[in-house]
Amino acid sequence: MMKKIFLIFLGTLALFGCSNNDDEYVKIPTNINFINPSNFPDIAYDLSKNPLTEEGVVLGKELFYEGKLSSSNIVSCGFCHEQKSAFTHHGHTVSHGVNSAVGFRNAQPIQNLAYFTEFTWDGAAIHLDLQPIIPITSDFEMNETIPSVLAKLNADVKYAKLFEEAFGDQEITSERMLKALSQFMVTMISANSNYDKVTRNEENITFTASENAGLKTFENKCASCHSGALFTDKSYRNNGIPYNSKFPEEEGRKRVSGFADDFYKFRVPSLRNIEMSFPYMHDGRFKTLEAVLDFYTDGMTENGGVVNASLRKADGSLGIDLSAEEKTNLIAFLKTLTDNTFLNDKRFAEF
Repeated sequence: MMKKIFLIFLGTLALFGCSNNDDEYVKIPTNINFINPSNFPDIAYDLSKNPLTEEGVVLGKELFYEGKLSSSNIVSCGFCHEQKSAFTHHGHTVSHGVNSAVGFRNAQPIQNLAYFTEFTWDGAAIHLDLQPIIPITSDFEMNETIPSVLAKLNADVKYAKLFEEAFGDQEITSERMLKALSQFMVTMISANSNYDKVTRNEENITFTASENAGLKTFENKCASCHSGALFTDKSYRNNGIPYNSKFPEEEGRKRVSGFADDFYKFRVPSLRNIEMSFPYMHDGRFKTLEAVLDFYTDGMTENGGVVNASLRKADGSLGIDLSAEEKTNLIAFLKTLTDNTFLNDKRFAEF
């Protein structure tokens, strides 16, 4: 009897000894259930290979606003992607990087990236996990190397704790860094504009007469390219924008594919939050939506590439016929795509 009691006592000591040993305790990251908006398509990002966790998103956000990702230790992802401007570089036609270096493309919005498989104006990145490598290593953006970034993160005790909480141990690798950034960006869903509320019959929101008229014009004259809930068909098209001799290195999609027919083709951008993401086009040449629509009626030209056939009239000339009233109504509709909840969401804010 005494032998049995002694064995039970030893077993109890062993049980509590293990459970109270903080050195051996590993906290399991807290999973996040991704909720897809009812009016959106299925996401393209494979969450089975990088499950969302609260700790992973926290780390991703910290990295997104971390200046150590650049050679100056100042320029972060958030430097060129400001929330109030739909995560674009407000006030800059093209992005500015370290040491005031200037690129040749306008910073694109960061929103709904989980629904895409190709990124940047020319599709140079074919996976969200890989996309940050381009700005980090670009000499006119962040001008840094991945090994150098990892060395700086390893030297910061804050990141040892954050990586451990997100991935189970303190090892800091490029894969983990990029996956954490992806987790944060995957959560950046913009789906709460007035357009969405009308589509989902929420909050008794309705379109004004002008917005309704603009929607009809949009469906008839714009939706062939800016289609679906994301307001882009994800294709690459030459829209007849005049060649910009200021940036001779710019060739559009041809820079990636090498095909002559891809010269000056750019990915059709999403129109969500378009009211706030000015200036417009790949080189930020247009400051207002009015200027964009004027371009489509009167400014298109043969630019050395193959202009998309949908932008040609029956007589072969370039342009989209829009009256002054249609332009006014179309802009009214486009403003219904502004998602103020997203633009002011504290989950995505730097401070």
